[in-house]
Amino acid sequence: MSRQARTVGGFIKAVGIWRLLLLGIVVLMCGCEEGNLTGKVEKAKTTARVLIVTGVDHPGHKWKLTAPVLAEGIAADKRLNVTVTEKPSDLAGDELGDYDVIVLHFMDWEVPDPGPKARDNLKEFVQSGGGLVLVHFACGAFQEWPEFVELAGRAWDPKLRAHDPRGPFKVDITDIDHPITRGMESFETDDELYTCLAGERPVTVLATARSKVDGKDYPMAFVFEYGKGRVFHNVLGHDVKALVNPPVAELFRRGCAWTANIR
Repeated sequence: MSRQARTVGGFIKAVGIWRLLLLGIVVLMCGCEEGNLTGKVEKAKTTARVLIVTGVDHPGHKWKLTAPVLAEGIAADKRLNVTVTEKPSDLAGDELGDYDVIVLHFMDWEVPDPGPKARDNLKEFVQSGGGLVLVHFACGAFQEWPEFVELAGRAWDPKLRAHDPRGPFKVDITDIDHPITRGMESFETDDELYTCLAGERPVTVLATARSKVDGKDYPMAFVFEYGKGRVFHNVLGHDVKALVNPPVAELFRRGCAWTANIR
């Protein structure tokens, strides 16, 4: 074989090797985008499984009436597949990981909370990327769990005045750029205006209302991240009348979709 032929052959061989290397890099990059452990790129979901946890509350909150209304309002978004459990103890089950969003709609009034396993499960669920939504008096669901104020962003403080007398008030949308409230306008509702939340965690307030008792503005809805998870806390929704108010139902729908990272 001539020297020139050997040189051409070597060049072709080298080009072939480089082509293989480039192909390997492309395959690796594509694999990463599809969710391989190395360089994983998370993709937004198109549907989500939502678990509403209810079944016990303060006597003034008729969960047997409100839970079905809340579920219907959330499920109006066809991307959200809603299940309801009337046993808060289900938070301690291994099936929690089957869901994308947990909606707390209970307050353990004068009964023990679901226990250490439920607390650990819920904390791990959100830290690992699950969504959490809190409804009305769920801000007081775990009174004897110090971490709850961090998980909820703000929690019920029984030392504070609970709320204004039940009645009509205006809810002001304060963050018009957030996905949950984008395009929404301030609205009127008939509900309990909560003034009882305490906590120091930084949160993004989406909506406020001004108390007719003390003239102060209080957060009605806010969001934050907890570990890899998202939390939406909305203290509206005292009863059926409050929950069927279209903007309130819309907030809970959008809140569930946002915490599940649905786009």
